[in-house]
Amino acid sequence: MRTTQEIRTSFRGVRRGPLELIREAFEEIWSRRRLARYLVQADLVKKGSNTVLGNVWWVLDPLLQMVVYVVFVQIITSRNLPAYPLFIFAAILPWKWFASSVGDAITSVTSQERIIKQVQFPKVVLPVASVSSGIVNFAFGLIPLAGLMLLFFANYITWWLVLIPVIAFVQFVFTLAVSMYLSAINVYFRDVGNVVRNTLRLVFYLSPSLYSVEQVKAFTEKSRFVDLVFTLNPFTPLLESYRNVIYYGQPPEWTGLGILLLVSFVLLLAGLVFFKRSEPSFAKVL
Repeated sequence: MRTTQEIRTSFRGVRRGPLELIREAFEEIWSRRRLARYLVQADLVKKGSNTVLGNVWWVLDPLLQMVVYVVFVQIITSRNLPAYPLFIFAAILPWKWFASSVGDAITSVTSQERIIKQVQFPKVVLPVASVSSGIVNFAFGLIPLAGLMLLFFANYITWWLVLIPVIAFVQFVFTLAVSMYLSAINVYFRDVGNVVRNTLRLVFYLSPSLYSVEQVKAFTEKSRFVDLVFTLNPFTPLLESYRNVIYYGQPPEWTGLGILLLVSFVLLLAGLVFFKRSEPSFAKVL
């Protein structure tokens, strides 16, 4: 009787279909969930041990960024907006989660070069674990948000806050989809990190991050290109939804979130296929 390894070897030259690759990817992620959990824990410990304050920086960093933008926008540019620290924090927190998760995911495969060459395991676990660790960091960031609202902006507390996890789920799926492509591409082109870092800056400023949607649209009316970029920016519905439930006390942008979730799922499935097709050559390239 032929062994499983022999069967796999005999079919090595056969190009498998997208559905088979997607099914295999999900099976590998589920069967290696303990490995993914270990990688998440190891990542958190590593990041915490590299600084004196450790993971406390996930509480302090968004607060410090908030102070910088408050000084720049509200004081230097003389823009007055009620409870502006809360207004800006509602955007900084999810953006920091996305930017750091994507940055970690880009190098999630290349940073494990030695292990990949020595041990046979499904590499798709690496970007999944990298993005999943960002959820813990995002949870840390909710601590200063809660502190701000309880101490200074108690009148902004509404029941809409319970929908933050729903918005975060949409962001997680989108982040995972993007990370699948970038983590695989970075194996072949190591400049991906630099390109993405500068692209994210543009995406941040072309989203309702520092200003309200009305202010941004007033600016984009002067340029069709900028208006198109702003409209297609996935963080337009995301940040607007976060700000609605945190700052305005309103429901999220359900239509925008629904479209983004659907597109993200399609991108994720396609990203799994792309990653699985690229995976066999990782060891050779690295």
